[in-house]
Amino acid sequence: MNVITATSRVALHFELSLEDGQIVDSNFSKAPASFVFGDGSLLPDFEAALLGMSAGQEASFVMPPEKAFGAHNESNIQRMPRSQFSMDLEEGMVVSFADMSKNELPGVIAEIGEQEVIVDFNHPLAGRSLTFRAQIVDVEEVA
Repeated sequence: MNVITATSRVALHFELSLEDGQIVDSNFSKAPASFVFGDGSLLPDFEAALLGMSAGQEASFVMPPEKAFGAHNESNIQRMPRSQFSMDLEEGMVVSFADMSKNELPGVIAEIGEQEVIVDFNHPLAGRSLTFRAQIVDVEEVA
């Protein structure tokens, strides 16, 4: 029976949930996801947790923020002039910005004032501990 190594292709069902049990993402009711170890599909610490597992196994791992989406960083919260936005804004909406290199950078509208808008560029799950549940469906070695 193949076990997951750093050279495996893995098919799995997974679920991410918050500390209060709220499910953030899950594919248990869908087809399994597939990835090649190290291809960037999963965060490195999520991959590392799967090492040594084999088809049919299921496990849950509590991932602290530093092993998941990082700590919430106050410097990722920006104040911008309200006049910079030509659209109707609502708190909680995600707006796409471009960084200095013209890469897309999503920001969440945190607060809307008369003169300025506060935009949070942290990952929505930053600063949160997550439970990562995985059920391994298939493991194969890739050359």
